[in-house]
Amino acid sequence: MGILGRAALAVCLATVWLPSGSAGEPLPRAPASASFPVSLARGGRILVDARINRRPVQALLDSAAEMSFVDRPLAARLRLRSQETAAGRGSGRSSFEAGLVKGVELEAFGLVLRDQTVATASLQDVGRRLLGHRLDLILGREIFDAARLRIDIEAGTVTVADRNITPAGMQLGLLEEHGVETIPVRAEGAPVRATFDTGNGSQVLVSSRLADRLHLLTDGRPVRQGRGGGLGGETLRKVFTLRSLEVAGQTLHEVAAAVDEQPNASDLNVGISVLRHFIVTSDFAARAVWLEPRPATSR
Repeated sequence: MGILGRAALAVCLATVWLPSGSAGEPLPRAPASASFPVSLARGGRILVDARINRRPVQALLDSAAEMSFVDRPLAARLRLRSQETAAGRGSGRSSFEAGLVKGVELEAFGLVLRDQTVATASLQDVGRRLLGHRLDLILGREIFDAARLRIDIEAGTVTVADRNITPAGMQLGLLEEHGVETIPVRAEGAPVRATFDTGNGSQVLVSSRLADRLHLLTDGRPVRQGRGGGLGGETLRKVFTLRSLEVAGQTLHEVAAAVDEQPNASDLNVGISVLRHFIVTSDFAARAVWLEPRPATSR
């Protein structure tokens, strides 16, 4: 994922990211066409008003978080007690320990998600480095599983969209890789899958495998060291420029990129730097996203 990294928790994913307590339970009823303002933090990362066990918090909206994360001090104040712990692996330099708490209520965009399993971990370093302030909650894929969301990053709004109306833009099928959703793109002409990551407020991330296959670090283009990483701490990455990136029929040129050394990384990870060129409609339950190019966007 982006700022949080892939939470590769050593538990069954079915218990991590299902939108309700049981697989047969219906999705929550969404307030169709209700629109909610959001604020943008560093890198355009999306901060939303949310509630956890009815306590108001500001949360980072992260489509590539396999589950929601609660900062440990907030979890203690809410008396959220972990039933078990698991080793997590983020996009930072090292693994981390996460507690798993069942029976939690999450609320955002007028949607109430009951009986959720969330993770507890220290978010202080991530908040300080990437947002410049405290981070209490990362709102993960549960909310994306629960509703069709129309995300207009530049306008600062998220709308719960009517599933009976076909969204504008090009429809892209979702394919799950390592617990996160990917979309089809082309990197310098090569067809690859890219993690759909609203939590990534930095460069496009390129797996080391793809960088090697396309000779992105050895063909003479400038390569420098840069800082990055989410959960697990800060890390150094090789930073370079993708000459072209095609997404939903639109070609972006001279795209800032960095190498993701994580062994389970998707070929690419596209975050806010790419998604802000579009009005994004996501529907994980329908296994699709729609990307509508923003008018008069400089590429």
